[in-house]
Amino acid sequence: MNLLASLRYLVALSEHRHFARAAQACHITQPALSNALRALEREFGTPIVKRARSYAGLTAEGERVLATAQRMLREHELLRQELHGDAENPKGPLRLGVVPTAVPIAARFAAMLQAQCPGIAPVVRSMTSQDIESGLDDFSLDLGLGFVERLGRRGGHFAALPQYGEHYFLVRRAENADAPLRLGRPLSWKGAAALPLCLLTRDMHNRSIVDSAFAQAGVAVHPAMETNSILTLALSVVAGEVCSVLPGSLVAATRGQPGLQAQPLIRPALVTPVGFITLAKAAPSRVLQAALAFAADKRWLKQLAEHSGPLASFKS
Repeated sequence: MNLLASLRYLVALSEHRHFARAAQACHITQPALSNALRALEREFGTPIVKRARSYAGLTAEGERVLATAQRMLREHELLRQELHGDAENPKGPLRLGVVPTAVPIAARFAAMLQAQCPGIAPVVRSMTSQDIESGLDDFSLDLGLGFVERLGRRGGHFAALPQYGEHYFLVRRAENADAPLRLGRPLSWKGAAALPLCLLTRDMHNRSIVDSAFAQAGVAVHPAMETNSILTLALSVVAGEVCSVLPGSLVAATRGQPGLQAQPLIRPALVTPVGFITLAKAAPSRVLQAALAFAADKRWLKQLAEHSGPLASFKS
């Protein structure tokens, strides 16, 4: 039995909570994954996976094995990076979990980081804030990009590297369908509430931020559409008759779309801090060290300022 491989299969099963999907993620057949897990149970002399027609979770002993597997695999990856790379030429994957509204920023960051350090292979995943925190906890993620105000709930468990303040805009159709997207006059949140809106669903953290702004403005909002997809949020304005509330990073990503207008939302003037998130006490890998160093690089910060925040450099 290949112990590391079997532990990797166990971690994949815990992550995907489905035998077939876990096997697919590990590039093996489902019977091979099941046989490896049975071999693991024989090795430790205890049931690890609860037996049912479909995945039903891990036993108490299985949870202990899983925690050890996560630590062993992380140490294995740290050692591999030490042996096959160096501080000037880090090599290995960077698993980055990102809240949906920050995906355009993460995409730019990952592409620029990979261009600077060709040995780094970023893996960018759109995830909820809770899943990002869980992924950092169980070492399935190396780095998060999300709302740093949430971290106060976890004491010193996480560390944050601030990146930008998320400003909000009402995006609607412009009178000139052929004109490039431009910034219009500021609009109050109360005024935005009177329009037909497409908003994120209530299980998304960004929706709670938006709802809080409407509440501060003294209005309740009743969306015409709801979605958990950022792409749908933007395209609904292009294809339909609704408006949308988008952060600056998403507005900047739609600059090439004609016929749209973005109005800064005011009263209240809402700014939500977004930053990179790591485990506070975990020793960073060489790949993670390179990523955090690049997050403070002047070249990156210049790009960040142009594509997020209040869009001060945005040209009408």
